Amino acid sequence: MSCCLFEYCRVQELKVVREFLFQSQQNNNSSADKKGENELVWDDSNWGSWDNPEAKEVGSGETTGVEEDTAAVSAPWLQDCVVSLSPCSDLMVVAKGSKAVFLSARWQTDDGGREGMTLAVSWSGTLILTFSPSAFRSSTGRPDWTCIVVGFSSGYVRFYTESGVLLLAQLLNEDPVLRLKCRTYEIPRHPGVTEQHEELSILYPAALVTIDGFSLFQSLRACRNQVARAAAAGSEVVQPPPLAYKKWGLQDMDAIVDHSSVGIMTLCVFDQMRNASILGGFHASVKGSLPAMSQYITVGGGPYTGFYYAIEGSSQPLLSHVALAVASKLTSALFTAASGWLGWKKQNEEEPTQKQKPKVEPATPLAVRFGLPDSRRHGESICLSPCNTLAGVTDDFGRVMLLDVGRGIAIRMWKGYRDAQLGWVQVSEGRGESSPSAPLPRRHAQFLVIYAPRRGILEVWGTQQGPRVGAFTVGKHCRLLYAGYRLMGVNSVTSQGWQLHTQQVCLFDPATGALRTVTVPFHLALSDKKSERAKDLHLLKRLTTLLKSRDEAQRVLLDIKHPAIKKQALESLLANKNAPVSCLTNITRLLLANPEAVDEALLQLCSSQLKLLQLYTDIQQLHSTVEASTDDAGVEEELARVSLILQRYTELTSGSRPSVSFAQDSPDASLPVRGFLSQMEYCVVVYSVGSFLFWGCLIGESPLQKVCDTLQETGISPQHLLSLLLSVWLHREKEVLKKPKAVRHLHTLLTALSSMKGAVESSWDMQCVSPWWQQVRSACVQSHSAAAALLAAIVAHRAAKDNITSLAETKVTHTHTDSEWEAVSLELEQWAVCVRQLEDVLALQTLLCVAPLKGTPGGATPHCSVKALLEGGRGGIADSVAKWVFRQDLAPERLKDMLQRRGEAQRTEQPSQPVLREKSQEDADFNRAAGEWVLYGQLLVSVCQRFPDSLSPDLLFAHCCWEYVVQWNKYPEEGRYLCCAVEHLKRVSSPHIQLGISSMMWNTFLVKRFSAAAFLMEKVGKAPKDRLCRRDVGMGDGATTSFLGSCVALLQILMEADSGIEEVTPPELCVEEVWGGAEGPASIVELALEQRGIHYPLVQHHCLLATLLHTAMTFNLRVKPLSLFDSKGKSAFFRELVSIQLMPSGDMDPGLVSLRQEFLLTVLTGWVKTQSEAGMAPASTRLDLDSGDETWPSLCLDLGTLLQVNPDILRRHLVCELYNHGLDPRAEQVMLEVEDKDVLGSQLLVLTGQRLSYSLLHTQTQTKPAMELLARLPPTLCTWLKAMDPSELGCLSVPLSQTSRLVSRLIEILPENHGQYSLALHLLEAVEVLQGED
Repeated sequence: MSCCLFEYCRVQELKVVREFLFQSQQNNNSSADKKGENELVWDDSNWGSWDNPEAKEVGSGETTGVEEDTAAVSAPWLQDCVVSLSPCSDLMVVAKGSKAVFLSARWQTDDGGREGMTLAVSWSGTLILTFSPSAFRSSTGRPDWTCIVVGFSSGYVRFYTESGVLLLAQLLNEDPVLRLKCRTYEIPRHPGVTEQHEELSILYPAALVTIDGFSLFQSLRACRNQVARAAAAGSEVVQPPPLAYKKWGLQDMDAIVDHSSVGIMTLCVFDQMRNASILGGFHASVKGSLPAMSQYITVGGGPYTGFYYAIEGSSQPLLSHVALAVASKLTSALFTAASGWLGWKKQNEEEPTQKQKPKVEPATPLAVRFGLPDSRRHGESICLSPCNTLAGVTDDFGRVMLLDVGRGIAIRMWKGYRDAQLGWVQVSEGRGESSPSAPLPRRHAQFLVIYAPRRGILEVWGTQQGPRVGAFTVGKHCRLLYAGYRLMGVNSVTSQGWQLHTQQVCLFDPATGALRTVTVPFHLALSDKKSERAKDLHLLKRLTTLLKSRDEAQRVLLDIKHPAIKKQALESLLANKNAPVSCLTNITRLLLANPEAVDEALLQLCSSQLKLLQLYTDIQQLHSTVEASTDDAGVEEELARVSLILQRYTELTSGSRPSVSFAQDSPDASLPVRGFLSQMEYCVVVYSVGSFLFWGCLIGESPLQKVCDTLQETGISPQHLLSLLLSVWLHREKEVLKKPKAVRHLHTLLTALSSMKGAVESSWDMQCVSPWWQQVRSACVQSHSAAAALLAAIVAHRAAKDNITSLAETKVTHTHTDSEWEAVSLELEQWAVCVRQLEDVLALQTLLCVAPLKGTPGGATPHCSVKALLEGGRGGIADSVAKWVFRQDLAPERLKDMLQRRGEAQRTEQPSQPVLREKSQEDADFNRAAGEWVLYGQLLVSVCQRFPDSLSPDLLFAHCCWEYVVQWNKYPEEGRYLCCAVEHLKRVSSPHIQLGISSMMWNTFLVKRFSAAAFLMEKVGKAPKDRLCRRDVGMGDGATTSFLGSCVALLQILMEADSGIEEVTPPELCVEEVWGGAEGPASIVELALEQRGIHYPLVQHHCLLATLLHTAMTFNLRVKPLSLFDSKGKSAFFRELVSIQLMPSGDMDPGLVSLRQEFLLTVLTGWVKTQSEAGMAPASTRLDLDSGDETWPSLCLDLGTLLQVNPDILRRHLVCELYNHGLDPRAEQVMLEVEDKDVLGSQLLVLTGQRLSYSLLHTQTQTKPAMELLARLPPTLCTWLKAMDPSELGCLSVPLSQTSRLVSRLIEILPENHGQYSLALHLLEAVEVLQGED
């Protein structure tokens, strides 16, 4: 109940903020400056200036009097910055020079809820944050959006959103802006208090501008809506009309540095007559009505403080330049429209931006009414109290002066506070604190907060003449942030029922980034020194310092008279970590021994705490007694049945991975009495309490029955004790698995707890499920500790069976035999289902615990429970296994082999569990030799045997396909993920599932990127480079090629599935009997079976385009793929595959056919080049590329058929290209399929001539026989050979034997009447001569 300073928020990335604000001085930063600041790597490359229409003003000067420091950045860097914090503490701005950083609140995962920065932009000027909620307030009363008002050195005032969007800008005066302050609506405390309206005041060196808050709020909200609509529509933002304001020329002061707008006030009759007589003399007249005035207080020099009063109605809002701006816009709009009508303006012509300086209205003179003259003293700042009655003023003499705003006098002064920063805290009287005779309205107290940076101290003073109620030692470079306002846009109607929690005063420490606030209790404002409550609070404070002394603390607590304070003192004593148990017990008993000195609430507290203290003492004493071991044959049988799977689970979870454990989590860690009392008081199920009570019993170090008897005597409900027991059992799974006897002890504890009064009611209806055992089942099915949950279920099953049997025996004389057997079968059936489910979950969890191999995607080990699987729907189990397959990077072929082993095991063996035991024992040696994959296969087979329906091959392959495509969508650069997804989809045997999965994959993940790739290639006219692919498609060029190949394969699967869908009936999805209650989202297979059929020609059309794109990317070709189709074909692309589109039909335009033919010929040329390069490269350096696939020629021929290109032309071109690159054997194979031999013979004759020309004329070392042969050749042949160009050959060094064989083939295919037949004979003769000479 004293003044305290606590941290409620922490600003992160201070190092980034500082580096950004002081970029020009980074080279001078010392390492000492960086030592205490938080560091976080983040990309600030996008930080820059706002799109400011007055960019030339940036850096012209600071408007807060803070000069730009070009020297090295010193330790108190925050003192050179402008800092402003919103009242709700969810937005903070730090500015320096022409740069500013936004820090917005966000929740972190740690215990303190730390907040960090999310936005940074640049500007220059003064900052103040004002809040503008929407017209429809939320139920929590939080702000709707935040507006940042920025004052510039040019006199401009601009309004921005929290994301840096300019809403409104207006020039109010040509001098620099000094201060901006806001006044928001406050609910009148008393009926006679004048209601204050909202207002924004802007201070200039010789003028004060005020803007009405209501009109400002409406204008800003309209501007924000208009900006949002313009951003959504992509249009330009229409400049809003200027604001209406009042402008006062402050006179009779030499210098003004700060101000406060007090608001509207009304003088009483006496003050009105006094002022009239002083100003007007004896004959002054007094008006009948009391005028309303707006009061303004300024600080500076000559006088030190000035009081101004502006009578309402003496100055009208300045609107002349508003009309001028509207008329100028209207004229500009009419001229623009007319120029467009008359044809003057070109389409691409931009309007010239003519910036005319807005007209600045003159200020209305306002003389100072009176002031506090002090020629040597100069004021530095003024801070108005929340109720507008007091104000704190700082000066250059190191004084803090307290002003009475209403009377205009100084009522108090503090000295020794140079460079002080002020703030206010207003506290309302809490319920129950007022005396019975106090009036109904709640009282309020005001405290002045003074931060003295020279001394590094923060003080809290009571006003008006109150003492210092708090002092805190803080850093010397902090900033005291005091907003002085709340939400804007609130009135007397919308403020009803608001519960807005704001931090009135915040202290920001740049060394640690901590934001701390001051909380002051109301009673510190009370000045009655004889008050019993004040005396009790003093005794309570003494108690906290004397808790180490038992006798003294006990005496002080008994001296407290007030019941509420005495209860608080007892609670403090119980919460003290150093108080011994004996001291707490004695004090509680003394309070119970004097019932007349305590009230009923304190008596009840003492009674309950005494029982808990006695329980704590007894349990500690019982921990030293060793319990004799117990035996239970029924539990041992069940444990033997599941021993193998428990052994495998233990091997995989214990010691396989490095882990971290904490001392407080150890079962041997002692639980302090403070924690025991706090957790038991609210009946919270906490592991530490359960460990304190039951862990000794579970490991056999405490007598079980005595502990249960002690717990029963305390009156704690058996249900709560059962929850504590299950919590420690399920939490300490690893320790439980290492202690085999713990299972038997658990059985004894459960039996003892079940026999307690209130556990299993004797009146329980045998035909209903017992709530007691249902609680055990609920804990087991919700636990992620699969092995511990299974053991608990087995033990509870046995205990429940014994309990039901004993209850049935007691009722044998009152009930019929049939009903008894029905009740037993009902309860045991629930347990049988639960145990079977937990066994299945343990097998599945054992599989999921297998660590991924090195180099695989990996990730955290997932945990499953019965509840999670039931809530995950029918596809939850297959989805978990699919995620495991992805983590293990299990190839589809290997997964198929494992599933085939599962089918063979099902055909050869009948029971599932014995098979697993026999196989594991027989194959133990084989497992060690074959490696880890054998273990994976056995675990997967065992899980599949337990889930024969949920993990059928089609369902598992479908879920694996979907998991891989989801992961590919997260990481598009990993093209193999999509390839694996397609491979998994190929192994689905049901065409119905294939069709649905393919359609969902195409519509959800592929079509958007596919269309982007098509449009990009159409735009650039060739295979795009890596940068363009990343920009438009979202992946690199290599990943794009793989993606397009997967699209081709997926569309082919889709067509094949559509063709076979009518021949096969849709599969029936089943689920195991014990998992029939699964409820949750529909599985992927269920959604796939609901998909509509496709339009086969449209899918074929898309597959054709995908093949063209993949071909162009593979061979890096220049092509516009969409230009290879007519208008019908283009319009059909990227439509829903289920829609009926108008497809191209009939003969295609010859121009398009020519383009298609040219493209296919280019593809064949590219493929032949890759084959030639692969043949010349060494075997160790050959790349296994898609371009080297042997299926490309047949693919081109198939494409030629679809694209209406003559396939014989393609074959002839392929033959020529193969001969051209020296691949004669392959060319001879293709030549057999060519139909037009004459044209092919003419083409090959030219190629033969080029080869012979190179051998005879263009070799560097010409032999003498070759020259003699050239001389003997006929002149016609010699001239023809000289005309050949061997540079067109792809392979120059071709053996003469291949050329001779080529000439022989030419003579065979050319008819004798062919015009070039004789030339072919001469060529044959020449080649034979050359070959013979070689």
